[in-house]
Amino acid sequence: MNPFRLYALVLAVAVAVLLTYFLFRRKPKTSVELERERRLWLDQVGRITDGSVIDVQEIPGDDHKSATVLIYHYDVAGVSYECSQEVTYLRPLINLHSCRLGLPTSVRYDPQNPGNSLVISERWIGLRQ
Repeated sequence: MNPFRLYALVLAVAVAVLLTYFLFRRKPKTSVELERERRLWLDQVGRITDGSVIDVQEIPGDDHKSATVLIYHYDVAGVSYECSQEVTYLRPLINLHSCRLGLPTSVRYDPQNPGNSLVISERWIGLRQ
């Protein structure tokens, strides 16, 4: 076989492989999709403990949109955790005006990583009124 034909064949196969890769590769997930998957996963495997709401803040963002952040505190195995959860997309599920300092809540956390937690998700609400 002629070496030029061999190089042309190798080049054609490489182009075909690259084209196939770019056509069928997975698109990267957005931060909103990753957060939703985290909430659903914690719904399934998370353990529940008692905590309390520390604050609810509106953080201004770009494009005149603000993010609503719920800040809460809980203890697991003698270790205190202070976490926050963005609840902007979950606002229709809760009344944030009733969230006040010291409001008791249930916190769902990852047993392998207790710092990974949430207070509200699509299927579960830990806020007590």
